[in-house]
Amino acid sequence: METSTKIDDKFDFIVFFAAIFLTVIGLVAIYSATNSHPTASGNYQKQLFTAVLALGLFFIAYLIPYKTYRMLAIPSFIFSIIILVAVLFVGKTVYGAKSWISFGPVGFQPSEFAKIGVILFLSYFLSSNRRNPNNIKDFILIIMYSLVPVLLILLEPDMGTAIVYAIITFVILFWSGVDLFWVFLALSPIVVVFASLFGVAAFVLAMLTVFALLIYFKRNIFLNGAIIILNMAAAYLLDYGIHFLKPHQQKRIETFVNPSSDPLGAGYNILQAKVAIGSGGFFGKGFLQGNQTQLKYIPEQWTDFIYCVIGEEFGFIGSFLVVMFFIILFVRLIYIATHTKNKFGSLVVIGALSLFFTHFAINIGMNLGVAPVIGLPLPFLSYGGSSLIVNMILLGIVINFYKNRREQI
Repeated sequence: METSTKIDDKFDFIVFFAAIFLTVIGLVAIYSATNSHPTASGNYQKQLFTAVLALGLFFIAYLIPYKTYRMLAIPSFIFSIIILVAVLFVGKTVYGAKSWISFGPVGFQPSEFAKIGVILFLSYFLSSNRRNPNNIKDFILIIMYSLVPVLLILLEPDMGTAIVYAIITFVILFWSGVDLFWVFLALSPIVVVFASLFGVAAFVLAMLTVFALLIYFKRNIFLNGAIIILNMAAAYLLDYGIHFLKPHQQKRIETFVNPSSDPLGAGYNILQAKVAIGSGGFFGKGFLQGNQTQLKYIPEQWTDFIYCVIGEEFGFIGSFLVVMFFIILFVRLIYIATHTKNKFGSLVVIGALSLFFTHFAINIGMNLGVAPVIGLPLPFLSYGGSSLIVNMILLGIVINFYKNRREQI
């Protein structure tokens, strides 16, 4: 009994088994989606091999002395920037973005691996005794450092991944103790622009929310006026900015607002995914029995739309279990972040959580038609070796800090 308690104190089995469950469900769904596909039948074997490799890397990340990660923060960030620059010159274009570096039959996605370096570096920077996120100089510095990978990823272009990096930055800033006003200042134009996509009523509601929050923060009238002008200008310039997007990106925005506007084109995947999930009912149609999946109604369903495979073949029960295990994972990561004594470790854990949650929320939203299709995989489930490896390495680092949560760095 005592030995079991000591093991539990060093290794978080809840996080580990939640990730393993999600990975196994992902493998089952990938097998179903690719089983009869003429060009993707080997993807299941590739993902299975990657899962074994990722598990090995998880344990390596877990066993590395935890103080090493602080020493790796700056080198890993520099390496991340190097590979993000390199992919712009030697990268392979996939789905309109130059986002892959290939070595013969083997390839990897630099923007996925760079997430580790960025999380470690931001956590290192903000956990330094010399840094104060509420100091305007340090706040601007962290935003500038964060913008480097974001801008490089936008040059690929990969808007979805760039959004993930931006959210990671703001969540780590929030957890580091930054004044909520600064977070509001940075996020309010984004929220107002997003709301304006849905018409005048949504825009007015967003602006009223901004007014209410400005009253709550009690800043001076000149600053409040500048923020209001900034938000209104952001919404006004939205229409102008959309013209600089590529046609397929403009179409994605249009079909996000109204998927029925192009049911056989850009809105096709969203509508078919909703049909697949809805047709699964409570118990699902059964493994390998889904019409949308087996008849290939949704192109490359094993990637961004893997959740609708689960919804169709395993029904509400399967969909609910996936969401439940994600919630278990998220709640446990919050627990680890709040109980880790050293600030660096706590920030790394919250950075990993923000990554997983952002992918989860946007991907599930894509499948349900309540978020734009921006090409973000569902963590642990979607087909993709780079994503799975990075996610498992991050969990290895997280459980490493759980093991050493009582230590100070």
